[in-house]
Amino acid sequence: MSNPSRNVFDPDGLRVAETKEDRLYVWQAPVRIFHWINAAAIIILMVTGIYIGKPFVSAPVPEDASYNFLMGWVRIVHFVTAFIFTLNLIVRWYWVFVGNEHATSNLLRKDFWKGLVETLKFYLFLPNKKQHYIGHNPLAQLSYWIFIGLGSILVIFTGFYMFFEPQPESTLGQLFSWVPYIFGNSFAIRSWHHVVAWGFMIFMIVHIYMAFREDWLQKNGTMSSIFTGYKHEEIHNVGEHIDEPRKQAN
Repeated sequence: MSNPSRNVFDPDGLRVAETKEDRLYVWQAPVRIFHWINAAAIIILMVTGIYIGKPFVSAPVPEDASYNFLMGWVRIVHFVTAFIFTLNLIVRWYWVFVGNEHATSNLLRKDFWKGLVETLKFYLFLPNKKQHYIGHNPLAQLSYWIFIGLGSILVIFTGFYMFFEPQPESTLGQLFSWVPYIFGNSFAIRSWHHVVAWGFMIFMIVHIYMAFREDWLQKNGTMSSIFTGYKHEEIHNVGEHIDEPRKQAN
């Protein structure tokens, strides 16, 4: 589905290309589902995690914990959401290999790092040769690798270690018994977990801002695309030079 085309003219009034706005399918359903499950999970994990660390709401009735069990329920919600967060990430990693070109990313390509430099120059208002990217630009891709990729792995390993720490002899407790050898003692592991969690929140704020910014400047449906999967992009087709008045380009 595309909109009516329009002509592009050079300074002499000659048509050099034909431009039309096309509705392109960019974000596949698994990517969109992952996005919203991941966003909801991060918010729930953050709120419940803050409460576990420093309870900001007391039980409605000051009775024995067996009656209220407020902290217990918060912990259950936190742990269940953590398992959902982990499974969701595993599915997304799988889709990196089987999804379309916008669902994957390759940091080993030379053009990726070249594009990253030009994108950084663009956002720093420096002279640049930034290309137009239909999906994520290299800077956005790198931020996903750091926060959603590496950050998720760190928060999962440290989180599950703390969850099974009281039962080190259990099968899952032994599965994560190596974590202290990399992250340090129990206090250090909790510190890593908290720092990465706050990193997620900073990432979400910047991510939302950049998404609105892209949608406002490019007018390409960036915000709606994460619901529908479609973006509106201009497609240029080079045409023959013909003598037409320049005013027709308006």
